[in-house]
Amino acid sequence: MELLSSLQINVLEWTIIMACGMLIGMSKVGVPGVSMIVVPALAFIFGAKHSTGVLLPILMMADIFGVAYYRRHANWNHLIKVIPWAVIGLLLALWVGELVNDEQFKNLIAILVFLSIGMMLWQDKRKGTNLFPDKWWFAASMGILGGFATMIGNVAGPVFAIYLLAMHLPKNSFIGTSAWFFMIINFTKFPLQLFVWNNIKAETLMIDLMTLPAIALGAFVGFKFVKIIPEHTYRGFVIVITAISAFLLLL
Repeated sequence: MELLSSLQINVLEWTIIMACGMLIGMSKVGVPGVSMIVVPALAFIFGAKHSTGVLLPILMMADIFGVAYYRRHANWNHLIKVIPWAVIGLLLALWVGELVNDEQFKNLIAILVFLSIGMMLWQDKRKGTNLFPDKWWFAASMGILGGFATMIGNVAGPVFAIYLLAMHLPKNSFIGTSAWFFMIINFTKFPLQLFVWNNIKAETLMIDLMTLPAIALGAFVGFKFVKIIPEHTYRGFVIVITAISAFLLLL
Protein backbone atom coordinates (compact mmCIF):
# COMPACT_ATOMS: atom_id res chain seq x y z
CA MET A 1 0.00 0.00 0.00
CA GLU A 2 2.89 2.35 0.77
CA LEU A 3 4.32 1.72 -2.69
CA LEU A 4 0.97 2.51 -4.31
CA SER A 5 0.76 5.71 -2.30
CA SER A 6 4.25 6.72 -3.37
CA LEU A 7 3.19 6.26 -6.98
CA GLN A 8 -0.02 8.24 -6.30
CA ILE A 9 -2.22 5.34 -7.40
CA ASN A 10 -5.20 4.26 -5.31
CA VAL A 11 -6.47 0.69 -5.00
CA LEU A 12 -9.25 1.13 -7.58
CA GLU A 13 -6.85 2.58 -10.15
CA TRP A 14 -4.36 -0.21 -9.48
CA THR A 15 -7.13 -2.80 -10.00
CA ILE A 16 -7.96 -1.18 -13.35
CA ILE A 17 -4.28 -1.18 -14.36
CA MET A 18 -3.92 -4.87 -13.52
CA ALA A 19 -7.09 -5.70 -15.48
CA CYS A 20 -5.63 -3.78 -18.41
CA GLY A 21 -2.43 -5.84 -18.18
CA MET A 22 -4.44 -9.06 -18.25
CA LEU A 23 -6.47 -7.95 -21.28
CA ILE A 24 -3.30 -6.96 -23.14
CA GLY A 25 -1.78 -10.36 -22.36
CA MET A 26 -4.86 -12.05 -23.84
CA SER A 27 -4.83 -9.88 -26.95
CA LYS A 28 -1.18 -10.62 -27.74
CA VAL A 29 -1.71 -14.38 -27.92
CA GLY A 30 -4.66 -14.42 -30.29
CA VAL A 31 -7.71 -12.83 -28.67
CA PRO A 32 -7.69 -9.53 -30.60
CA GLY A 33 -9.84 -6.58 -29.67
CA VAL A 34 -10.26 -7.37 -25.98
CA SER A 35 -7.62 -4.78 -25.14
CA MET A 36 -9.41 -1.88 -26.87
CA ILE A 37 -10.92 -0.82 -23.55
CA VAL A 38 -7.38 -0.43 -22.20
CA VAL A 39 -6.70 2.80 -24.12
CA PRO A 40 -9.59 4.84 -22.62
CA ALA A 41 -9.14 3.20 -19.20
CA LEU A 42 -5.47 4.23 -18.88
CA ALA A 43 -6.22 7.64 -20.39
CA PHE A 44 -8.77 8.16 -17.61
CA ILE A 45 -6.11 7.46 -14.96
CA PHE A 46 -3.01 9.09 -16.46
CA GLY A 47 -4.30 11.43 -19.16
CA ALA A 48 -4.29 10.85 -22.92
CA LYS A 49 -0.67 11.45 -23.87
CA HIS A 50 0.93 10.26 -20.62
CA SER A 51 -1.09 7.05 -20.80
CA THR A 52 0.71 6.07 -24.02
CA GLY A 53 3.98 6.15 -22.11
CA VAL A 54 2.52 3.85 -19.46
CA LEU A 55 0.93 1.50 -21.99
CA LEU A 56 3.87 1.00 -24.36
CA PRO A 57 6.14 -0.99 -21.99
CA ILE A 58 3.16 -3.16 -21.00
CA LEU A 59 2.58 -3.90 -24.67
CA MET A 60 6.27 -4.70 -25.14
CA MET A 61 6.26 -7.21 -22.28
CA ALA A 62 3.10 -8.81 -23.64
CA ASP A 63 4.63 -8.93 -27.15
CA ILE A 64 7.40 -11.15 -25.79
CA PHE A 65 4.82 -13.69 -24.58
CA GLY A 66 3.12 -13.74 -27.99
CA VAL A 67 6.35 -14.10 -29.97
CA ALA A 68 7.74 -16.73 -27.59
CA TYR A 69 4.73 -18.97 -28.17
CA TYR A 70 4.00 -18.30 -31.86
CA ARG A 71 7.49 -17.37 -33.11
CA ARG A 72 7.58 -20.15 -35.72
CA HIS A 73 4.19 -19.32 -37.23
CA ALA A 74 4.89 -15.87 -38.67
CA ASN A 75 4.51 -15.23 -42.39
CA TRP A 76 7.57 -13.10 -43.09
CA ASN A 77 6.57 -12.36 -46.68
CA HIS A 78 3.66 -10.30 -45.41
CA LEU A 79 5.74 -8.72 -42.63
CA ILE A 80 8.47 -7.58 -45.00
CA LYS A 81 5.86 -5.90 -47.21
CA VAL A 82 4.21 -3.91 -44.43
CA ILE A 83 6.88 -3.09 -41.79
CA PRO A 84 8.81 -0.42 -43.79
CA TRP A 85 5.55 1.41 -44.44
CA ALA A 86 4.60 1.11 -40.76
CA VAL A 87 7.90 2.78 -39.80
CA ILE A 88 7.01 5.66 -42.14
CA GLY A 89 3.68 5.89 -40.33
CA LEU A 90 5.50 6.03 -36.97
CA LEU A 91 7.72 8.89 -38.12
CA LEU A 92 4.77 10.75 -39.60
CA ALA A 93 2.90 10.42 -36.29
CA LEU A 94 5.97 11.58 -34.40
CA TRP A 95 6.04 14.72 -36.51
CA VAL A 96 2.36 15.60 -36.13
CA GLY A 97 1.97 14.21 -32.60
CA GLU A 98 1.58 17.66 -31.06
CA LEU A 99 -0.97 18.82 -33.63
CA VAL A 100 -3.28 15.91 -34.41
CA ASN A 101 -6.77 15.74 -32.92
CA ASP A 102 -6.93 12.34 -31.20
CA GLU A 103 -10.70 12.05 -31.36
CA GLN A 104 -10.95 12.88 -35.06
CA PHE A 105 -8.14 10.47 -35.87
CA LYS A 106 -9.74 7.62 -33.91
CA ASN A 107 -13.03 8.25 -35.71
CA LEU A 108 -11.24 8.10 -39.06
CA ILE A 109 -9.57 4.82 -38.10
CA ALA A 110 -12.93 3.35 -37.09
CA ILE A 111 -14.58 4.39 -40.36
CA LEU A 112 -11.72 2.95 -42.44
CA VAL A 113 -11.89 -0.32 -40.48
CA PHE A 114 -15.63 -0.62 -41.14
CA LEU A 115 -15.11 0.10 -44.85
CA SER A 116 -12.30 -2.46 -45.02
CA ILE A 117 -14.42 -5.11 -43.31
CA GLY A 118 -17.22 -4.44 -45.80
CA MET A 119 -14.84 -4.76 -48.77
CA MET A 120 -13.35 -7.94 -47.33
CA LEU A 121 -16.75 -9.57 -46.77
CA TRP A 122 -17.78 -8.60 -50.30
CA GLN A 123 -14.59 -10.16 -51.62
CA ASP A 124 -15.31 -13.37 -49.68
CA LYS A 125 -18.74 -13.62 -51.34
CA ARG A 126 -17.19 -13.22 -54.81
CA LYS A 127 -14.96 -16.27 -54.10
CA GLY A 128 -11.80 -16.40 -56.16
CA THR A 129 -11.70 -12.67 -56.84
CA ASN A 130 -8.80 -10.89 -55.22
CA LEU A 131 -9.62 -7.19 -54.91
CA PHE A 132 -6.54 -5.82 -53.21
CA PRO A 133 -4.35 -8.00 -50.93
CA ASP A 134 -1.55 -8.57 -53.47
CA LYS A 135 -1.32 -4.91 -54.46
CA TRP A 136 1.66 -2.97 -53.13
CA TRP A 137 -0.53 0.01 -52.29
CA PHE A 138 -2.67 -2.14 -49.98
CA ALA A 139 0.34 -3.09 -47.83
CA ALA A 140 1.58 0.53 -48.01
CA SER A 141 -1.72 2.08 -46.93
CA MET A 142 -2.32 -0.45 -44.14
CA GLY A 143 1.29 -0.09 -42.96
CA ILE A 144 1.30 3.72 -42.86
CA LEU A 145 -2.15 3.85 -41.27
CA GLY A 146 -1.22 1.18 -38.74
CA GLY A 147 2.09 2.83 -37.86
CA PHE A 148 0.41 6.19 -37.44
CA ALA A 149 -2.40 4.70 -35.34
CA THR A 150 -0.11 2.80 -33.01
CA MET A 151 2.12 5.83 -32.39
CA ILE A 152 -0.72 8.27 -31.77
CA GLY A 153 -3.05 6.13 -29.70
CA ASN A 154 -1.98 2.46 -29.64
CA VAL A 155 -5.06 1.61 -31.73
CA ALA A 156 -3.43 -0.20 -34.67
CA GLY A 157 -4.89 -3.61 -33.77
CA PRO A 158 -8.01 -3.34 -35.98
CA VAL A 159 -5.99 -1.93 -38.89
CA PHE A 160 -3.41 -4.74 -38.91
CA ALA A 161 -6.15 -7.33 -38.33
CA ILE A 162 -7.77 -6.16 -41.57
CA TYR A 163 -4.45 -6.52 -43.41
CA LEU A 164 -3.95 -10.10 -42.17
CA LEU A 165 -7.60 -11.12 -42.59
CA ALA A 166 -7.38 -10.08 -46.23
CA MET A 167 -4.52 -12.57 -46.64
CA HIS A 168 -6.69 -15.48 -45.38
CA LEU A 169 -3.96 -16.73 -43.06
CA PRO A 170 -4.52 -19.83 -40.88
CA LYS A 171 -5.19 -19.14 -37.18
CA ASN A 172 -1.66 -19.72 -35.86
CA SER A 173 -0.05 -17.88 -38.76
CA PHE A 174 -2.39 -14.94 -38.20
CA ILE A 175 -1.41 -14.76 -34.52
CA GLY A 176 2.32 -15.32 -35.12
CA THR A 177 2.55 -12.70 -37.86
CA SER A 178 0.67 -10.18 -35.74
CA ALA A 179 2.86 -10.94 -32.70
CA TRP A 180 6.10 -10.31 -34.59
CA PHE A 181 4.74 -7.17 -36.25
CA PHE A 182 3.75 -5.50 -33.01
CA MET A 183 6.90 -6.51 -31.16
CA ILE A 184 9.07 -4.97 -33.89
CA ILE A 185 6.95 -1.81 -34.06
CA ASN A 186 6.57 -1.36 -30.29
CA PHE A 187 10.29 -1.78 -29.63
CA THR A 188 10.91 0.78 -32.39
CA LYS A 189 8.48 3.20 -30.72
CA PHE A 190 10.16 3.00 -27.31
CA PRO A 191 13.16 5.29 -27.93
CA LEU A 192 10.95 7.72 -29.85
CA GLN A 193 8.54 8.11 -26.93
CA LEU A 194 11.35 8.08 -24.38
CA PHE A 195 13.57 10.74 -25.96
CA VAL A 196 11.23 12.74 -28.23
CA TRP A 197 7.89 12.76 -26.44
CA ASN A 198 9.46 12.28 -22.98
CA ASN A 199 6.40 10.44 -21.66
CA ILE A 200 8.21 7.36 -20.28
CA LYS A 201 9.60 7.90 -16.78
CA ALA A 202 11.15 5.76 -14.04
CA GLU A 203 7.85 5.91 -12.13
CA THR A 204 5.81 4.68 -15.08
CA LEU A 205 8.28 1.88 -15.74
CA MET A 206 7.84 0.73 -12.14
CA ILE A 207 4.08 0.62 -12.66
CA ASP A 208 4.60 -1.35 -15.87
CA LEU A 209 6.81 -3.94 -14.17
CA MET A 210 4.18 -4.50 -11.50
CA THR A 211 1.68 -5.54 -14.19
CA LEU A 212 3.86 -8.45 -15.36
CA PRO A 213 1.95 -11.12 -13.34
CA ALA A 214 -1.34 -9.87 -14.80
CA ILE A 215 0.12 -9.97 -18.33
CA ALA A 216 1.30 -13.55 -17.77
CA LEU A 217 -2.13 -14.58 -16.45
CA GLY A 218 -3.82 -12.95 -19.45
CA ALA A 219 -1.47 -14.73 -21.84
CA PHE A 220 -2.22 -18.08 -20.18
CA VAL A 221 -5.98 -17.50 -20.43
CA GLY A 222 -5.57 -16.39 -24.04
CA PHE A 223 -3.59 -19.51 -24.99
CA LYS A 224 -6.34 -21.73 -23.59
CA PHE A 225 -9.09 -19.71 -25.27
CA VAL A 226 -7.47 -19.78 -28.72
CA LYS A 227 -6.99 -23.56 -28.52
CA ILE A 228 -10.73 -24.19 -28.14
CA ILE A 229 -11.68 -22.01 -31.13
CA PRO A 230 -11.98 -24.15 -34.28
CA GLU A 231 -9.84 -23.07 -37.23
CA HIS A 232 -12.87 -22.46 -39.47
CA THR A 233 -14.56 -20.10 -36.97
CA TYR A 234 -11.50 -18.09 -35.94
CA ARG A 235 -11.70 -15.77 -38.97
CA GLY A 236 -15.32 -14.91 -38.19
CA PHE A 237 -14.44 -14.37 -34.54
CA VAL A 238 -11.67 -11.90 -35.46
CA ILE A 239 -13.96 -10.02 -37.87
CA VAL A 240 -16.62 -9.59 -35.19
CA ILE A 241 -14.13 -8.52 -32.50
CA THR A 242 -12.44 -6.12 -34.95
CA ALA A 243 -15.80 -4.53 -35.79
CA ILE A 244 -16.61 -4.14 -32.09
CA SER A 245 -13.16 -2.61 -31.52
CA ALA A 246 -13.76 -0.11 -34.31
CA PHE A 247 -17.14 0.77 -32.78
CA LEU A 248 -15.47 1.43 -29.41
CA LEU A 249 -13.17 3.94 -31.11
CA LEU A 250 -16.24 5.97 -32.01
CA LEU A 251 -17.40 6.27 -28.39
